[in-house]
Amino acid sequence: MYAIAMNIRSLSHFLALAEHLNFGQASASCNISISALSRNIRQLEELVGTRLFERDNRVVSLTHKGQQFLPYARSALRQWRHICNELKDNSDDLQGEISLYCSVTASHSILFDLLNRLRSEQPGIEIKLHTGDPELAISRVVAGHEELAIAALPESPPRGVSVRSITESPLVFIAATDSDMVVPGKSARHNKAWAEVPMILSEGGIARSRVNQWFRDMNITPRIYAQVAGNEAIVSMVSLGLGLGVVPQIVVDNSPLADKISIIDAKPTLAPYNVGLVVLKKNLDNPLVDAFWQLAADAND
Repeated sequence: MYAIAMNIRSLSHFLALAEHLNFGQASASCNISISALSRNIRQLEELVGTRLFERDNRVVSLTHKGQQFLPYARSALRQWRHICNELKDNSDDLQGEISLYCSVTASHSILFDLLNRLRSEQPGIEIKLHTGDPELAISRVVAGHEELAIAALPESPPRGVSVRSITESPLVFIAATDSDMVVPGKSARHNKAWAEVPMILSEGGIARSRVNQWFRDMNITPRIYAQVAGNEAIVSMVSLGLGLGVVPQIVVDNSPLADKISIIDAKPTLAPYNVGLVVLKKNLDNPLVDAFWQLAADAND
């Protein structure tokens, strides 16, 4: 049992280093010293018979073999946690960690209520939270980097992915409140001001697809000033008067720059942003993941 536990810890340490690609950050996340982490990684490499990381004083990267080993490590650790929970005498007392990805806005708004309920109903479940560009959320779940994500839900989810709606948010055009920029009128049809005003848009994803279609429908070629990763960054640039942007209204409502932003009453309106939880269907076999999944269902009741 000790050897098995050591292997499980080694897998956990491997995953931490694969995520951070930095011994200092990985050791801090594992609550061990850098030397202990390095020693455990070397032992794991000896066990599997190959180098999993290339490392020097500055750079850490996964080798090709390390990349091959990564899905196994995630799956093995997930199954270990699953069986440990199944073997507990009290099946309602779940213990363990799950990873979740969302935007900063979602962490302040949607996730806040979910975590409060999770702490009350399942205090033994810990959330390993990562934040970033919401357009990356689904791909991170599909790739196995995260077990769950809060994301804008597509009309057709990827194969093997389950989605659960939590809330809707209008997708809106925004401008700086105090700016000399000429804001186009409500109707874009035949309004050449829309072709002249600088636009600050998402690099990709649902919001970008919808605003691109909006301009096509109006037969207008937009003047794109910047393409940005992350809605919060769009709000920040718009607040400086650098251009108009398109973001979900929930982002504006939860932004510290909300008083510097105005919503433009542009017509026709864009379809709303459907925000919800994303998970691989196979991961719902994990009682920890399923417990969080059920919170999202209860949030709509």
